[in-house]
Amino acid sequence: MMDYRDFSTQWQQTTLPLVAILRGLTPEDAPAVAEGLLAEGFTWLEVPLNSPDALTSIALLREQIGSRGYVGAGTVLTAQQVDAVADAGGQIIISPNMSVDVIRRSRERGLISMPGVITPSEAFTALQAGASALKLFPAESVEPGTLSAWRAVLPAEVVCLPVGGIQPDAAQMRTWRNAGAQGFGLGGGLYRRADDAQKVQQKARDYREAWRNSHR
Repeated sequence: MMDYRDFSTQWQQTTLPLVAILRGLTPEDAPAVAEGLLAEGFTWLEVPLNSPDALTSIALLREQIGSRGYVGAGTVLTAQQVDAVADAGGQIIISPNMSVDVIRRSRERGLISMPGVITPSEAFTALQAGASALKLFPAESVEPGTLSAWRAVLPAEVVCLPVGGIQPDAAQMRTWRNAGAQGFGLGGGLYRRADDAQKVQQKARDYREAWRNSHR
């Protein structure tokens, strides 16, 4: 598994640095939803493990997407779950919390590790354990100024992604970007269970345009 310095280099090559969080996705809907997201430039797809038959969806998406993007799991809470995701072909491990065991097992299995952190202590512990990037979660509970303060002490290369409450709103994204965010994780605003592929693609387009406009 690459460390945060190597991952930073990879992330900078991402045209649209937004992670699609597909909580509730089913294996039946996975292929069409993924193609809609890919069509709008999304290349980072997360299927939370509390989705129906999540490992099957991850395996299907990895086979379908191939080299066009990255597929992984969210809500990963144990080292055993890391193994299950790796065996299904997943490439990314994303958690709502900071578990040293999960980070280390992800590193052992050669996976990208994005733990959830909400304090500087958690952030530094995660990096010391080998995290590839940091998920600022839940972003609704802090202000962008919090991330700005973190940026004064965190290594400059660390990728920080606010997750929670992010809307297809260029002004909101711009505020976070100015505070040091290098992308976002998008959950319920992008995908809700039973959304069809066309609806998801339209919402993905709205987020894509908001991201582009946040640079102005």
